[in-house]
Amino acid sequence: MTQPVSGFNKIYRHKELQMIFCVTLTAVMGVSSIAPALPKMLSAMDVTPGHAWWLVSAFTLPGVVLTPVMGILADRIGRKIVLVPSLLCFALFGALCGLSSSLPILLFFRFMQGVGAAALGSMNVTLISDLYTGKQRMEAMGLNASVLALGTTIYPFLGGALAMFGWQFPFLLPLLAAPLAFFIMKYLDVVQPASNGKFMEYMKNALRQMRNPEPLGLFATTIATFIILYGVIISYLPIYLHEHFGASSFGTGLVIASSSLVSALVSSQLARLATRFNPKALLISAFCFYALSAFLIPLMPSELTMVIPVMIFGLAQALNIPNVHTMLANLAPPEQRGAFMALNGMVLRLGQTLGPLIMGGAYALFGLRGVFYFSGCLALAVGVGVFYLVICRKA
Repeated sequence: MTQPVSGFNKIYRHKELQMIFCVTLTAVMGVSSIAPALPKMLSAMDVTPGHAWWLVSAFTLPGVVLTPVMGILADRIGRKIVLVPSLLCFALFGALCGLSSSLPILLFFRFMQGVGAAALGSMNVTLISDLYTGKQRMEAMGLNASVLALGTTIYPFLGGALAMFGWQFPFLLPLLAAPLAFFIMKYLDVVQPASNGKFMEYMKNALRQMRNPEPLGLFATTIATFIILYGVIISYLPIYLHEHFGASSFGTGLVIASSSLVSALVSSQLARLATRFNPKALLISAFCFYALSAFLIPLMPSELTMVIPVMIFGLAQALNIPNVHTMLANLAPPEQRGAFMALNGMVLRLGQTLGPLIMGGAYALFGLRGVFYFSGCLALAVGVGVFYLVICRKA
């Protein structure tokens, strides 16, 4: 196991953590890099904005089923045995998306790329939980969230720039996962927790732990977060910017990147914030910021001012995601941690899959502006529910 490095914010020097950061960057690549290209894709494939969820949900759907399976396998047979093939699958089918000649073929390759991605978003935080404890775990989770946010800052920028040459070009980026798989296989040094007995007993113990109110509240937080992120920011914000302000794919990428930039800056300081404020209070405040962001978006008069609510959304992300990961890691026994974090990954994927579909329904009922008002009300409602489960009740 990696030995602690003295001094605050020094653990980023660990080679194991640096490789985990690369897994995190790969995990967020699959959607954030193509978001600015969505309007061009919709036009090229002759798909209406109300069906934009096809292009996102085809990628996220496999994770709903496969993420917990991958977590269980990681607990039972090993972290690297699951992680390396997942990276190679992500690279291969991600690149093939750019060669698609029709919508059915593109959706098939996106689905298969999603199969490769199913383990990535939970394996990174599982590995961090294996390597670190206490304050260093919070610090590592915050830094990982910062890296994630930097990825979602850079990828819309890169994706928007590449999409200027054609919608297919952002699909070159997944090829970067192939060399990462080699480095993980050769150099990642992580202690595998003991499988601890028979499979059915392992499952029974894991499910008993997950049914407590606090984990349930945290799982609810995750699904709501990604319904809002993928339904609003990823799917319908680019369309809103294009229709109301004539934003280019590059300009859309810059607006979305402003959210991730704020998230990266705040996430890197999360361990410090957690020493001054109750982490659970920070979590509830995040949903207030989600609601504020959503309500402000339709009120902005220009493309430039759209940066304000989008940056508020980034602040909410920073207070939310690494906090949830740390709380779950603290609740999970080491021998069940892969399954525990993977279940969170499963509800994450469920949120990613349902978000565009739910907001597509809001679009059909209330119009494009109504998508944002609906998501603001959803954020407030979930914030109240999570407050009750996570704070008012004890695990």
